[in-house]
Amino acid sequence: MRFLNRSAGRLSRHRRAPLAGLVVLLLGLLFTGGLYSAFSPGAQADETSTTAEDIQSGKELFINGCSFCHGQNGEGVLTENGTQYGPALTDVGAASVDFQVGTGRMPLAQPGQQAVRKPAIYTDEEIRQLAAYVDSLGTGPAIPTEADYTLPETNEDGSAFDREAAISRGGQIFLTNCTACHNFSGSGGAMPRGGFAPPILDVDSKYIYEALLTGPQSMPTFSNGNLTPDEKRDVIAYIRTLEEQPTYGGFGLGALGPVAEGLFAWVVGIGGLLGFAIWIAAHTTRSTKSKPGAIVEQGDLT
Repeated sequence: MRFLNRSAGRLSRHRRAPLAGLVVLLLGLLFTGGLYSAFSPGAQADETSTTAEDIQSGKELFINGCSFCHGQNGEGVLTENGTQYGPALTDVGAASVDFQVGTGRMPLAQPGQQAVRKPAIYTDEEIRQLAAYVDSLGTGPAIPTEADYTLPETNEDGSAFDREAAISRGGQIFLTNCTACHNFSGSGGAMPRGGFAPPILDVDSKYIYEALLTGPQSMPTFSNGNLTPDEKRDVIAYIRTLEEQPTYGGFGLGALGPVAEGLFAWVVGIGGLLGFAIWIAAHTTRSTKSKPGAIVEQGDLT
């Protein structure tokens, strides 16, 4: 009994020690951060079926083709002025690499410019290996599967899936979040500081899903906490329907809206009216009368 009282006294003295509160605070923070990392949507790295050989092959490709801008270990490269020459890739995940390299946006011909879509210079296997290596550098979303961006035929209980309702939900999300940059028809549009939002029609559904998930360049990131996987899938289904929409108003002018229509009105409409007015003025000012004092030829008197 005396021994128990003595042990309790020691514990009581340790609790009153100045560092006890700091230790408890650190333990609480570590516990809270661990729970957040484990259960926060989009924060944890998705599991990928990659091998050590894929990672090693991807590392060799990365060092040869990507390390000049992104660093030997994906840590990023800064210029002498402190600006970002190439961003760090330690937490972008495999999905970002698959999107940037698969659409030909990377590698850039010149750092600093906006990356545009072009034919990919790496094969599908090389892209998978690059993505595996970058994914091994930190946390990040994995490459989505076909089931992630394709509407199912049936529900989990076997009933028929309501495709029209899913497309309608996707349309509402698209009109709310995407039309400001990509246009109501998905044809793209101008952005501040010389940038532009690319057209998203006829783009592979996997790349649209990855763009929503990773937020490339000026695009905001729609993580699973912002848009659920089902909502991303519904948006892609709606975009697929835009590709089948006929142009009810005739010539659509690229579906770029008031900008293209105003340009057409100024150049063709007003330009045509000015040209017609000049033509009328040139023809109505002509006269067939001879000027006073003009010499009349003999043949004109007969």
